[in-house]
Amino acid sequence: MNPGPRYRAMTGFTSFADLRAACLDLPAGDDLAAATAARRDAFLTKPPGSLGLLEDVVVWLARWQGRAMPRLDRVEVLVFAGNHGVVAQGVSAYPAAVTAQMVANFAAGGAAINQLAAAAAAIAAALFGGGGERWAGRGTGVDDQGLARKRAAIDTALTRHRPLLGDPLQVAAAFGGRELAAILGATLAARRQNIPVLIDGFVCTAAVAPLAKLGAGTLAHTWASHVSTEAAHRALLDALGLTPLLDLRMRLGEASGAAVATLILRAALACHAGMATFAEAGVSNKLPTPSP
Repeated sequence: MNPGPRYRAMTGFTSFADLRAACLDLPAGDDLAAATAARRDAFLTKPPGSLGLLEDVVVWLARWQGRAMPRLDRVEVLVFAGNHGVVAQGVSAYPAAVTAQMVANFAAGGAAINQLAAAAAAIAAALFGGGGERWAGRGTGVDDQGLARKRAAIDTALTRHRPLLGDPLQVAAAFGGRELAAILGATLAARRQNIPVLIDGFVCTAAVAPLAKLGAGTLAHTWASHVSTEAAHRALLDALGLTPLLDLRMRLGEASGAAVATLILRAALACHAGMATFAEAGVSNKLPTPSP
């Protein structure tokens, strides 16, 4: 699918104001592609609806990829990491230094997400926003100065990572954040509005909540990968109208749930693309409904 003019325009923002404007002018999904995928599903050798959400996610993929037969040739797992200023209040189980240490672990391939991404045939990458030489800023806070630093960190991160964000991704993306922060989660959701996006756990669901508040349908391109054991996650998913694919009692973060859900997408697409239709298999379809 070739990106349209609005897609190309969205990749050029370099400030928080530009990002907000882009979030208010989002492209729509492809209704024809979705309808074509649903029509094929109706003729596959199975009772209608018998694959449940596996059927629904294929139609969702078709709508937001803009192709009747979706593809999962290229999947990226993007982990956004940073420290919120509230960490200084001792609310986290780990010190702020763990964020940078875990990002280094991601880069070395030693984290859970690296293994899960490999199993899902996905590319894992980390975008940083917190402090240190490779980071966008020094962290954010809970007062006016902290909020100003948050905006500055987002502006800097958008500029620094613009080459990555401007690369057209043609298949589903999964994104997540470390427990200590995910200040750029909503940025990815807005930037990647014209492709399907899997949301990870509680942190990332919270990160896209402001996007949902901007207007109706702003999260239509997203699907919740799972519901975590964090107490507020299910309530937040319900409030946003998001149905999780999985409930595995996970609470790790780092996009682990989204990576596992990618395996579900691959299973769903394998059935949709590989199953025979009733006509192809020579199998009788359901009996017609008797006349009254």
